[in-house]
Amino acid sequence: MKARLKEHYQKNVVPALMKEFGYKNVMAVPKLEKVSLNIGLGEATQNAKLMDGALNELGLIAGQRPVVTKARKSIAAFKLREGMSVGCTVTLRGERMYEFLDRLFNTALPRVRDFRGVSAKSFDGRGNYTLGVKDQLIFPEIDYNKVEKVKGMNVNITTTAKTDAEGLALLKHLGMPFRQPGA
Repeated sequence: MKARLKEHYQKNVVPALMKEFGYKNVMAVPKLEKVSLNIGLGEATQNAKLMDGALNELGLIAGQRPVVTKARKSIAAFKLREGMSVGCTVTLRGERMYEFLDRLFNTALPRVRDFRGVSAKSFDGRGNYTLGVKDQLIFPEIDYNKVEKVKGMNVNITTTAKTDAEGLALLKHLGMPFRQPGA
């Protein structure tokens, strides 16, 4: 079974972007490369059980097992030693990436309280988008009763777009709810 968002991309988004930017070749149309999810847990240095919860929750959200990230160097002020676990990350590609983005755009983001859309200013200059989520409870996979601490996460959407305008158009056509100017 094909991901719903991937089908939408191939049938509707590609022709729309070709018309909008005047691409002559289908291969020149920007596409999604990967989505990286990252939870940084600085307080895991004091409480190691927090890391288990974060790994579990990120695994449920992504549908893929996360990798633990370790500290690269020691910082005495933060009571951090080289090699300590400080977070976890997951990289989604292919079908899983489209499935996750579909759930993010249509289910999770609208569940955010007072949600008016995401900012269109979070592009990096090369068409990639970064989004910060304040709590993981907006995802329906997470059971509210099993969460011991609310943890935020970063969602990085990497595209093949050359400019921010192309990246914005790609994500807008895919259904990302951007904030309307003046709202």
